[in-house]
This record gives sequence, structure tokens and C-alpha cells, in this order.
Amino acid sequence: MSYGDPNNPYGPPQGQQPGYGYPQQQPPQAPGYGYPAAPPAGPYGAGGPVMTTMPSTVSAARVMLWVIVGFQLLGVALFAFSAATIEAAKNGSLDNQEAFDALKDYSTATLWGFTVFALAWGVFAIVLALKFNTGGNGVRIATLVFGIITAVLGLYPFIIIGLVHTVLAILVAVFVGNAGGNAWFNRPRYPGA
Repeated sequence: MSYGDPNNPYGPPQGQQPGYGYPQQQPPQAPGYGYPAAPPAGPYGAGGPVMTTMPSTVSAARVMLWVIVGFQLLGVALFAFSAATIEAAKNGSLDNQEAFDALKDYSTATLWGFTVFALAWGVFAIVLALKFNTGGNGVRIATLVFGIITAVLGLYPFIIIGLVHTVLAILVAVFVGNAGGNAWFNRPRYPGA
């Protein structure tokens, strides 16, 4: 049975004009209807190019972390000096003993504890600042938590000295938590990039 055979049950019905039974071709579709065309896939896939430069707010947050590291090291030096001075006053090995008699009541263990904590917090800030180039969303979340806790610790117990510390920590949290920080830390990473 061929298509031209009039007895073919799969052929076009008899007595109809072409175009009414089975369309020969699809009619052209009017523009603007249906689904929009997908953007062409670039060399990095459908997501577009990989973000290669750090946004300015994220870069500023990293610089502020380094400033916080400097303050932490200054705090370590002050705490260690205070603890050593109080220890010397308790032992009576200071030249002007009368000026340091009031210091004997303070605990050197507390000051050494503050020294160790300030040093550990500074090391944590260094690690976070170093991970900004290669870190993912976990670094972003850790930096947010670091900024919030640092801001709270800057308010209490070191209100006057910790004010600059608090402002820097709040700015770090805001700059890392904004859309630019989200885009930077959640960017796709490819081997060799």
C-alpha cells in the first residue's frame, strides 16, 4: 500500500482539500507568545561568567578584619603588661611600691585569661581574613558570627576602648552579610579558577 493509493486507510481522507485534514506545515507563531528563549550557554555554563574580583564591600570587610587583628594584638600586649605588673606588685619587686599597692587586689589569672582569649580571637580573625579569597559560605557565616560576637564584646566590658572595635565589627558583619558578600562567597568555583 502506498500513500497515493486511494484504499490506504492511513492516507488523507478523500474529498478534502489540502490543508484541512493534516497540516502540511506549522503556521508561523506570532512573536511575543510562548516561553522566552533561553540565554545562550557561555563558556562557564548557563550561570554566566565566574566572579573573579572581590566586591569592594567584601574587600573592605577583609581590611577591617586586619585592623581588628591589630587591635587584638594591642590588647594582648596591654593585658600581658598589666598581668606582669600586678604580679610584680604582689611579689614586691617594683621600684615604687606605694604606687602599685592598689594593684595587689586584682587577679593576675583573670588578666592572663583575657590575654589568651584576645590572642585566640586575633588568630581567629587572621584565619577568616586569609580565607576570604578561597572560602565558601561557611567562611561568610563564621565571619558574620565573629562580627556579631566581637561587637557585643566591644560593648561590654570594654565600652570606651572597645567602641572602635564595635564599629569595625558591625561593619564587617554588614559588608559580609549583604548581597555582594553573598554573591562572592557563594560563587561557583571551577578547577584552576
